[in-house]
Amino acid sequence: MMKTQIDKKTIADFGEQWTRYQDNSGFYGSQDLLADYLEPLFSPNDIEGLRVADIGSGSGRIVGMLLDAGAKHVVAVEPSDAFYVLSANMAANSEQVTLLHAPGDELRVDEPLDLVISLGVLHHIADPKPTVRAARAALKPGGKMIAWLYGKEGNELYLAVVEPLRKVTSVMPHSLLSGFCYVADLIVMVYAQLCRWLPLPMRNYVSEIYGKLAADKRRLVIYDQLNPAYAKYYTRAEALALLEENGFNNVRVHQRHGYSWTVIGDA
Repeated sequence: MMKTQIDKKTIADFGEQWTRYQDNSGFYGSQDLLADYLEPLFSPNDIEGLRVADIGSGSGRIVGMLLDAGAKHVVAVEPSDAFYVLSANMAANSEQVTLLHAPGDELRVDEPLDLVISLGVLHHIADPKPTVRAARAALKPGGKMIAWLYGKEGNELYLAVVEPLRKVTSVMPHSLLSGFCYVADLIVMVYAQLCRWLPLPMRNYVSEIYGKLAADKRRLVIYDQLNPAYAKYYTRAEALALLEENGFNNVRVHQRHGYSWTVIGDA
C-alpha cells in the first residue's frame, strides 16, 4: 500500500529514535506501567497463554511487557529501521516472537490471534483505518483489540504549548533536541513538585507515571512527544469510532489520567 510522505517521515523518525534509545528497563518497561495502560478495561493477568500482535513495536518495550505477562506468542510488527534493534532485543525470546518488518496494515498471521495491541502508535498514522482493519482480520472470533491514543479532551492547555513547539522540534537535529529535552525535564520536574500541592492539569499523570521514571526515560518521553512529524489527538467519539467503524463490536473506552484514551473492542 502506498504510504503518504508524512507516514514515510514518521516511520523514518521513529526508526532513528528507537535506534538511539534501545533500553526499556525499569518502570518504563514494567508490568505496573502495562497495567496502567490497559486497566480497567483489560488486565495484564488475562494475557497469559494468549497469541498477541503488537503493532508498532519499536525497540520491543511492549513486546517485553507482553512476554513478562505470560503471552504464549507475540507477533511484533515494526516498519522502521528500529526493526533491527527489535530483532536484537528479542533474540533470547526467538521461539516466542515472530518479527514482521512491515507497517501495521500489512499484518498477516498463519494462526488467528487472541489479542492485538497498539499502544501509542495509531495516533501517529495519518490514516490508521487500514491498520485497524488488518488487526480485525488477524483476530479469531471473540478476540480483542486494544489501542492507546492521545486524547484531545483534557489536553487543551498542553496542546496550546506543544503543537506550535513541535513545528520546530520535529525538524531539529537529534543533538539539539536531546539537549532541549534535558531542559524540558527540569521544567516538568518543577511542575511535578507544584502538582503535589496544587490541582494542576495532568497532575495524576505527572505524579503517578512521569515522576516514577528514571531521568533518562523521562527525557525519552519528552523526546517522543516533540520528535514526531505527525500526531493526532482523538476526541472520545473519534476513539470509539476508530474501532466501531472498522469491524469491532462492544467498543469501550477509558480516559487514562484525564488526558488519553484506552479503547478496546471485540472481533
